[in-house]
Amino acid sequence: MRAGTAGKASMKAAERVSGEGEKRGRKASKETRRQQLIEATIDSLAKRGYSETTLADVADGAGLSRGIVNFHFESKENLLVATLQYMAEEYADHWGGALERVGPSAASRLWALVQADFDRRICTKRKLAAWCAFWGEAKSRPTYQALCGARDVKYQETVIQLCAELKAEGGYSYAPEPMAISLCALLEGLWLRLMMGDGTTREKALEAAIEFVVNIFPRHLTRQGPAAP
Repeated sequence: MRAGTAGKASMKAAERVSGEGEKRGRKASKETRRQQLIEATIDSLAKRGYSETTLADVADGAGLSRGIVNFHFESKENLLVATLQYMAEEYADHWGGALERVGPSAASRLWALVQADFDRRICTKRKLAAWCAFWGEAKSRPTYQALCGARDVKYQETVIQLCAELKAEGGYSYAPEPMAISLCALLEGLWLRLMMGDGTTREKALEAAIEFVVNIFPRHLTRQGPAAP
């Protein structure tokens, strides 16, 4: 009897483990499909633009049925909001991680921010084109502004703080906030140049950004990186 009871208990335990594994598998599959659809949306935005992107295009691009798209997002607007949220979070995590990996000096942190904007993982033609598609719609869609607004503010505040620290250390004559806005505008403008395909490459864009910061912060930065203390 004890052996039989032990056998039943073992079978129940195995069933529980199997059930939990199936649940994890279903969850992973759901997350994987959502990510496939988001990536396909980015591809479609880059290829067709905002207004021409349809749920059918996204489904075909992801290699999934149109019913799957409806199941996960219900509407084109929900899918686009999820895609923008994913891209905004990816970008924020990217530059935030770049800051975490460097030392505490303002020069190192500013250098890391500039480098991060032209990293191959974040600065691709398809992602830049998708960003441009969303930017074109942001003015008339408060939801899009809200998704990116707080992160944009945090980024700009970070740059302002770094400019203030560098001014205090180097005795520069600029005002920190206008200088930070100028730097942010330069980086955004270089992204637009890359998206327009006017011959500007990612390497050239990074070189231009470096040239700007080297001339603004000559006591802290060189073309090779932060100056030695």
